[in-house]
Parts: sequence; C-alpha cells; structure tokens
Amino acid sequence: MKKKTSALSVVALSAVLLSACSTGQGTTNNSGNTAGNTAGNNANAGGVTTIEFWAAPNPTQQAYWTEMAKAYQAVNDKVKINVSAMKESPTSEAGIQAAIAAKSAPTMSENINRGFAAQLADSQALVPLDTIAGFSDVIASRDMSKTIEPWKFADGHQYVLPIYSNAMLFGWRLDTLKELGYDAPPKTYGEVLEVTKKLKAKYGDKKYLWAKPDLADPTAWKRWFDFYMLYDAASNGNKFIEGSSFTGDQKAGEQVLTFVDNLRKEKGLLARQVTDPFENGVGIFTDVGPWTFTTWAQKYPNLKYNDTYTLSMPPVPDGVDPAQSKTFADTKGLVVYASATKAQQEAAVGFMKWVYSDAANDAKWFKDTNLPPARDDLSTNEAFKPILDASPQLKPYAENVPNAIPPMDNAKYNDLQTIIGSEAFNKVVKGEIAPAEGWAAMKAALEKALK
Repeated sequence: MKKKTSALSVVALSAVLLSACSTGQGTTNNSGNTAGNTAGNNANAGGVTTIEFWAAPNPTQQAYWTEMAKAYQAVNDKVKINVSAMKESPTSEAGIQAAIAAKSAPTMSENINRGFAAQLADSQALVPLDTIAGFSDVIASRDMSKTIEPWKFADGHQYVLPIYSNAMLFGWRLDTLKELGYDAPPKTYGEVLEVTKKLKAKYGDKKYLWAKPDLADPTAWKRWFDFYMLYDAASNGNKFIEGSSFTGDQKAGEQVLTFVDNLRKEKGLLARQVTDPFENGVGIFTDVGPWTFTTWAQKYPNLKYNDTYTLSMPPVPDGVDPAQSKTFADTKGLVVYASATKAQQEAAVGFMKWVYSDAANDAKWFKDTNLPPARDDLSTNEAFKPILDASPQLKPYAENVPNAIPPMDNAKYNDLQTIIGSEAFNKVVKGEIAPAEGWAAMKAALEKALK
C-alpha cells in the first residue's frame, strides 16, 4: 500500500555484509537462549527446525500468518514457526536494516518491495529464492509464472516471492462522464484530451480532469501512482531501470510527458491542495488502489461502482492497442534472509509451498486483507469467485494482476525516483520545461546517478 519508503543509511547497510556471512541469526541473552531468530543448534533442536517469520506491522496480516503457521505445524511436526510483527523503527525497512546489522534478522519476512529487496540483495543479505530446492514448485502450484516474471532481477535471480499485487487502476467519475455524453472512460490520449476539452467548456474552473497535489511533488514514491502508471502503459511494461542500467523507452517517455503537458495546456490539471478532489468531484480522474474502497464506503457512500465511478487501465498513446495496456504493481512479498541456515531456508520454502499449493489460503488472504493475491488465475479460479462476486469493483484488479509491473530493482530507487519528478514530471506539470527537454534532463541525471 502507499507508504513513504525512507532511504537506507549507508552506515547500517555496511553491517549487512557481515550478517550475510554469519550462520547465526540471533544474540544470546544471559539465560543462554537466542533472541530474535534461533541460531546454530537451537534452530534444529530435537530434529525440529525453528524459523522466525516477521509479518507486516498490520494486525490482519499478522493474524493470517499466525493461523497459517499453526495449520502447517499441525501437519508437519518437524518445523516450528514463530510469527511476530516486524518493528517500525521508524519504518519497517529501517527495522529490518537494524536487525540485520545486529545479526538478529528473522529467517523470512513479508512486506518487502522490489526496490528495498534490491538494497538487501546488493548487500548479500537475501538468499536467491530460485537457488533453494522446491522454489520452482511454489511458482507452479500457485499458478503465478506470468505474474512473477517481471520480478526477476538484473542478475537473473528471484529474491522475492510476491504475495499480493495491486494492479493500479485509474478511477473515473462516471457520473460526470455521462453528463459530458460518455458511457465509458476514454482509452487513448486523444480521447482523454477530448474529454478534458468538453469538461472545461462545461465547468470551467469548477472541475479538472486530474486534481492531485502529488503531481507537483518530487517525493519518490509518488511517481509510482502517476508517471509509472502512464509509462508502463505507453512502453508495454518497459522496466525503465534494470539493475544499474537505464533502459527507458524514449519514445514512450516523451509521449507520456507530452500527454501531461497537453492536459496542462487545456487547464485539465490541478496540483494545489484540495480535500479529496476525486471524491468531491473537483477531479474526475485519479489513481485508485483496492484499499480505497473501505474508506469510500465509510466517508463517501455516494460513490458506487459503475454508477458514480468506474475503473480502467491507464490510457495509452494514440495508435497503441488499449487492450495491451500495462500498469504499475503496488506489490510486496516474501524473502528469506542469508543468515538463515540451510535447513531454515528449505523449511521456509516448504512453508511457502504448503501455503500456496491450496488456493483456499490465497482466498482467505484476499478476503481478510482486500489485497489481490499475485496469481495469474485470480480472475478465473473458482476459489476467488465468491469474493469477486461480492465486491465487483475488485474484478478489474484481479484481471490485471499479470499486466502489472513491479518497482525497479535498484538499491538507490528512492533517489532515482526523486529525479524523475524533479527533472521531468513535476516540471512538465508546472509548465517549466518542454517534454523532450524534460526527458533528456531526467535521463542525463539518472545515468549520472547510476554510475
């Protein structure tokens, strides 16, 4: 979900290399017991392998994993799983970083995005999951080969098993579109500009196409929910940055920036602070994640799916097939830490395989959290039909899980994404730079930062 991700400090990361070489995963207290993850002989005491599992700092997710652990232990008495919530000090990323530095990392944890995983992988703090026996069985049994493919890192390894994938969609105020003579959202840049012109002709300064202060804010994570959504659609899912290489599609990038610039010229953008602009009808187009619907049900009961609002994949440049549109994946997953013993690593993958070999476990996750499981068959598997029938607004998210692209795999993703805004996207929104010049300036700054 949307959260600021703080940059990791170099000092603390320097300790990661040491922990990666250690077979111990905890510190010993005065009574001789291991704090944090059990290490050495204690990890396999009495023939039982003990693994420490850190759940996201979210009661619902912690309860889910506690239940899964108990159920697994009931059928496998050779593994003991201790589930606890990861600490936020002040963020969960910083808490993990501190644990690694203190050599008290867990065996495995959830709540890891691809960018943060890149930081940990660069410091050899994670085990490449594809090197652990049984991992390929997890992918096959869960039916997620297409969904996980974009997660492959530049070095060819998979460090994260995605748990959920929010294929980010754009919301449209369908009530306003109908007032303008449309029964469905526009799908191409040209169609969106046509809607914008009609909107401004009818409402003037009372309504805007895209009203969101984040459009002018260079904060790194905000690019996931504007630039990347549009760019993924325009570029057919080009990764933009792979490892330490800039691989951006210039044509697609300039098309995105030109589209935003054209919206600005038509006075379709509002980047100043407005309270809930989409919900209050000031803007008619915005990014929407599935976590939004609970809030809307409580605060804005007038927002009804396919009545007052609807959802769509990002619009594409003219001449591009809208049916092939891609989008950004707001997604996190499971990792196994390099300080885990071989037995713990294999036990961790065994637990993953057990959980994900039964679609009912993913269905429970979906029902409990509203976060779409990272599966290719989410929209077709009968296990999820009752959930999608009860909440039809979740169906387009389920359908597009395989079309969603995760964040870059670079340890400096926070700095790099800030550059996207400060050198190009934000400036185009403000009318301070031409699209082609913005792309060129951004590319130069990114390539310099990647050296």
